[in-house]
Formats: sequence, structure tokens, C-alpha cells
Amino acid sequence: MPLRNEQRQHIETLIRLSEGQPADLGGCREVIRRSWERCVGEYRLDPGRPRPVRVLTQQALKEHREPVDELLHVARAGVDQLFTQIAPLGYVLLLTDRQGITVDFRGQREREPALRRAGLYLGADWDERYAGTCAVGTCVHDAQAITCHQSEHFDATHISLTCTAAPITDPQGQVIAVLDISALQSPRAQESQNFGLPLVTLYARMIEDAYFLHRYRRCLMLRFDTAREFVHLNGRGLIAIEEDGSVVAANGAGRALIDAHLRRWPPWSPGWQPSVTQLFDGELSELLGIPAASDDGIRAFRARANDTTCFVTLLEPRGRRPAPCPLPPSPAPVPALDRLASDDPAMHRVLKLARRLRNEEVSVLITGETGTGKEVLARALHDSGTRAKGPFVAVNCAAIPESLIESELFGYLPGAFTGGRSKGMRGLIQQADGGTLFLDEIGDMPLTLQTRLLRVLAEREVMPLGAEKALRIDIRVITATHRDMSELIARGGFREDLYYRLNGAQLRLPALRERADKHYVIRSVYQALLAEREREVRLRADAMSALLAHAWPGNIRQLKNALAFALATAEGDEITLHDLPEECQGLLGAAPQTLAMEQEKAAGEGEALHELLRATGWNVSLAARRLGVSRPTIYRRMRRHGLVPPNWRESDSKLER
Repeated sequence: MPLRNEQRQHIETLIRLSEGQPADLGGCREVIRRSWERCVGEYRLDPGRPRPVRVLTQQALKEHREPVDELLHVARAGVDQLFTQIAPLGYVLLLTDRQGITVDFRGQREREPALRRAGLYLGADWDERYAGTCAVGTCVHDAQAITCHQSEHFDATHISLTCTAAPITDPQGQVIAVLDISALQSPRAQESQNFGLPLVTLYARMIEDAYFLHRYRRCLMLRFDTAREFVHLNGRGLIAIEEDGSVVAANGAGRALIDAHLRRWPPWSPGWQPSVTQLFDGELSELLGIPAASDDGIRAFRARANDTTCFVTLLEPRGRRPAPCPLPPSPAPVPALDRLASDDPAMHRVLKLARRLRNEEVSVLITGETGTGKEVLARALHDSGTRAKGPFVAVNCAAIPESLIESELFGYLPGAFTGGRSKGMRGLIQQADGGTLFLDEIGDMPLTLQTRLLRVLAEREVMPLGAEKALRIDIRVITATHRDMSELIARGGFREDLYYRLNGAQLRLPALRERADKHYVIRSVYQALLAEREREVRLRADAMSALLAHAWPGNIRQLKNALAFALATAEGDEITLHDLPEECQGLLGAAPQTLAMEQEKAAGEGEALHELLRATGWNVSLAARRLGVSRPTIYRRMRRHGLVPPNWRESDSKLER
């Protein structure tokens, strides 16, 4: 068959490349360039002599299919499902073995002769060493998904084809098969194939995981993902384990976690693999007890390798229960601490340590961003410990003026200074006698008072202003800060010796945005607000979704304020998305261009709202219905644009709500 012009030009380019002459390879991707160089340098393929399609005999094909027969059986459902999606677009599907031989095929029967001539057929050989650069052969060589589009093929007879392939690997990460979709004709632009790569990669992973589950069906298995909602449906990580927690095998995502662990903690001997309790921050009893630990059979653990939160479920082999694992005695309930978290690995660690510290006299330093609940944890430590019947005295070191903090903390005798109470005053430290003194924002305590506080901790006595004799005190000190104390000490803003007195044990509270149990936190805060107000108001799903998606720079304090605002302004018996403060409705998370558009619309919004209110006789409810928003939203927009009804006096304006 005579060659077309584009085929001749393609051959000329490759000949120049093979002869070491300058060749116009403008726009050629590096992965394709490397394959072309292999074809002419390593495989000695002659670009001037296009090779005919090679199709194996039935006997030879049988010999290639037998080693992958189990994989073909497992892959059938995925292959059929993928083909139903691509067939209407004119694509065929190939499944090849690791040698690039097509061992399974899906295509349109009416196009069979043309497909057979192009090599898009059962038994066709797409090994890069024979067929040159192509999706299947290059995918096998590089062990990565690739699209080979038209003139990117090495052989000139293939340059009308477009092909996309993804590898299927065994539990050791070796390519055992390739999934490919190909078309005889397609648009010239490679971008027309952008849909193919993620689609084929997805199905290759699904087949790979199905094969893994089948192969290790008699093992215990952990399935995990970074999203709780996907664990049961399509959890990305699979790790087969023995009953003692040793790792048997893992799929791609599981191997990536193991590799990350071994990079952080290199193995002592070749071939050594960490146990599952080394991969995840938890006891073996906790991992094997997942089915009974939660309603959905999922539990959150921290991956030690990268400190990310993984949601894990346990898959048990059919017809066989794991050998009983000796469970540690269940800790006695500590309601004050237990209610602070649900299923969050970071909070599990904090509360586990807090349980041990609650009855100890050691000083505790609580760190974390502003609004994470440091005082709540401090009070829970007090309420759950042996000092629960004593006083809990909280002092915000940043809120008391520096001129008053000394007298507030240490107290004073009558006449100690001008302006004091005539009978003197017991200081906050003395008021905490027999209980707990909580010093919040300890990093803001003036240096002059740090020396006096150090003596209180060392001597367990306090000297009120104007007194000649110190008073014995029995207190436990808990402190908190959102500041970097190491930096503060380095700058001379905090005494190092006092820091070590206060930091007998440190509890770090995670930010709300980092927590895996945000849903629980939101529900808990909301239920507490409802109880305070003795109301029954439903939190609708759209509002909950917005709350879960928000970044919460102000953490739990900001969350509480947002929910309190919604309860104060909502009408009826439910809170919707539009009842939340505007910063929680998703606008701040929009793309920059979206924000710019909103800013441009703001000027016209004021005029339009003014006209609507005038047309409705300043009936806010009617205006809200016409715009499809809530009344509080109308009030906020009125306040933003300075719109005040003519019959409202400024002193009683509803806009102050």
C-alpha cells in the first residue's frame, strides 16, 4: 500500500533521528522522545520499513492467556463496564499481558476487518520491541499510564491511531497486564484524548484492587482512605495482614504508605516490612476491633509516615473469624474528657494522655491555635481528677491590664496601695487553693511577674502585696498558650526556667480544620446551644455541608459564634445555609475570579435591593421571598448598603440585630 504524505514525513523525521542528524521534534513529549530513541538505538527498528501487524496463532495466544487466566476472570466485570462507556465514542478495548500480547478484547463486530488490520484485535502483539512506540508497549516499559496519539507512534502504519493505556500491577508493584482503549480515527489535537487517561487509570486500579482482594481473600485486610465516605465504597488502600499484625501484601496505595514509612525509618535489613501497628498509630486490638468500635465499621488512625488521618475498616475472610486477640481492659468512662472528641486520632492521643494526667500533680501546658478549646480541656482535667471538688480559677493573662495583673493574681492587704479595697483582696492564686489554677495565654504574662510566679510554683506559697508573711497554698497549675514558646524564650520574652516548671506535660490541641470528627464537634456545640436556649431547631443538610467545608480560622470559638448567630436570626424550625454568617456560606472559598465578580456586582446590588424594598413597601419578608433568601440575609444586605426604612428610628433599627 502506498504511503501517505504524513507517513513519509514521519519516517523522514525518525530516519534523521536514527542517523544522529538534526530532526524537528518540536512539541514532542519527553516520554515519547525516550521511546523513539530506544526504538532506533536499542531495538534497531528501521523507521523506513513499517512492520506488518503481528497476530499470534490460537495456540500461542492460549499460552499467553493461561498465566493470567485468574486476572482475566476477575477483570471481566471492569472490562465490560469500561467498554460500555467508550464504545459509543468509537473506541475498542484491549487487555494485554506483561509482554504486550492482547489476551482480551472488546470491539464493534461490524468494524472487525478494519480493527484486525490495525492490530486492534485479540492476539495482537504491541510489545515496544516489535511495534515500536505505542501506548501498550511504552506503558509496559515505563510502568506508567500514557496516551500515544497519532504521529507519536513510531511505526508509520499506526499514526492514524490514538491509544491510551494504564498498567495493572501485582502486589509487588510489577506490571502484570495493561488496560488500553484505542480508536482508528480521532481529532488531530492530542487534547481531544484528555478524558481517556484518568478513565483508563481508574478502571486499571479497580481491576488491580479486585485482583488483590481475590488473591488474598483468605487474609485479614485493612482498607483505608483519607475520606471516610469512600472507605467502604472504593477505599484506595488495601493491606493484607496476619493475625499478629504482620503485613502480607499491599496494593498500590498500601505500598506507597509502606514506602513512605521506610523512607522515614529505613529498614535494618533488606526485605524487612513494618507491621501494621507501625504504619498506623494504634494498638493491634484497636485495629482488629474496628467492626465493633463504631456504627459504620470505620475508625480514624494517624499514619505515622506522614501524619495524615486515615479512615480504616477491617475486611474479614468469609467463613473464618480471626483468632481472638487479647484485648486490654476497657478504661473506665471519664465523661468530662470523653465528650470532648469522637473519632479523631490527634484528640485520641490528647485524651489518652489527659486520662493519665488527671489525678497527677504535674503541671500541664496546653497548646494550640486560638479557639481550639484549651480552657475546656483544662476544666475537663480538673473536673475528672481528684481536685474536682475544689475551685477551678481561670485567669486570662492577656485580658488583665498589666497594671492590675499583679494585684489580681497575688492579692493585697488593706492599705497596700492607693485605690485598693479597704478590706484588701484575696488573689486569684489564693482563691484556687485546694483546686486548679488555669493561666490562659501564659505567654502574655509580664516578665516581672514571671519571677514571682516561679517562686509560687517552687515554694507553694504566695505573698500578697503589703504582706510580711507568705501564705501556704495547695494548687495544681494548668497553663495554655497559642504562641510559640521556644521563639518567645529565644527573644527573651519568657523565662526558660519558668517554662520548664509549667511544661511538666504538654497537650497539643489540633485545629478544627485538621480534625476528623468535625461532624461530631459541630453537633456537640449545636446541641449545647439548643440546650441553653431550650429550643428545638433542626440543622439542615446544606448548612451542615457548609460548616464542614469551612476552614474555621477561629476554630471552635468561631464555630460556636456562627451557630449562635444562626439560631438568633433563623426563622422557623430549621437553620439553612442562608442563615449562617456569610463568611461560612462558601463565598470566601470561591475562586479569585468569582470573588472579583461578586465585588463588581456589589455596587449594583445596593440599588437593586433599594428598588425592591421600595416596590414592596419595605416589607422585608416579601422581599426575601422574591429573592429566594432568608430575612436575615436581607437585613445583612441592608446593613451592608446602608439601607434604612424611612419609618425606623436609628435607635431601634432592626439592623442592629
